[in-house]
Amino acid sequence: MADIQEYFMQHKIRNFYSVSISGYHIAEAGANPISQLAFTLANGFTYIEAYLARGMHINDFAHNLSFFFSNGMDPEYSVMGRVARKIWAITLKDKYGANSRSQKLKYHIQTSGRSLHAQEMDFNDVRTTLEALIAINDNCNSLHTNAYNEALTTPTAESVRRAMAIQLIINKEWGLAKNENPNQGSFILAELMELVEQEVLAELERINERGGVLGAMERGYQRSKIQEESLLYESRKHDGSLPIVGVNTFLNPDTKTEREVVELARSTEAEKQSQLDRLQIFKNKHKEAAPAMLK
Repeated sequence: MADIQEYFMQHKIRNFYSVSISGYHIAEAGANPISQLAFTLANGFTYIEAYLARGMHINDFAHNLSFFFSNGMDPEYSVMGRVARKIWAITLKDKYGANSRSQKLKYHIQTSGRSLHAQEMDFNDVRTTLEALIAINDNCNSLHTNAYNEALTTPTAESVRRAMAIQLIINKEWGLAKNENPNQGSFILAELMELVEQEVLAELERINERGGVLGAMERGYQRSKIQEESLLYESRKHDGSLPIVGVNTFLNPDTKTEREVVELARSTEAEKQSQLDRLQIFKNKHKEAAPAMLK
């Protein structure tokens, strides 16, 4: 990654991210929003330390970093972007002496795939809409809305259009979205932001106590914490203490309303072969230059 960042600096590449520091897979593996945010920020700070160790200056690369988070149904997701930006900006300014541009945290949100369920799949669009709404209200830089049928298959053309419509309706029809920051001044969100920030900082301290990200990884700390939180989620889902409509509560007594046939999105043989052909053409075109580029 440091090699890629040095290439960006040497060629003065702007308005393009050299890395997207991801928390999405952490959340999808089972982490709660606190752990997702803390682990992802810790990874980001580890990138910074590695780049600085290579002799790079903070203001030459920090603006090329971006983040990628998952938005689920828990209340903490409503303030995750705010907390991330605050911790990132303060740390880069006070610890690394970064300028204002480098202090700005840019992040992408994808709605939670784990929050989608195979039972009564049509309800998934409601979940995705709520997750998208809090992402937009929290001022994310970009957004991906999942298709309702991703609990069973890769998205179909119809389900992708529905997922896209969620964003379009919020941004084009939902009047409150025309306000730059509709959550500003909310007492409950301000209180929630303070609580989430405290918990994330405490988790970052626990990681530091274990020798930082790499030291904690060697001890299996992150993996074990994600597994514990995943088990808690699944246990609560199955015993009903975490209500999920259509899955463990308010079940539909009429099982005939369930979709009997689910359209599966699969490539045709012609599409597969076309991709293989394009790959071979690319390899043939660069076969002489490739060995030198890999040195």
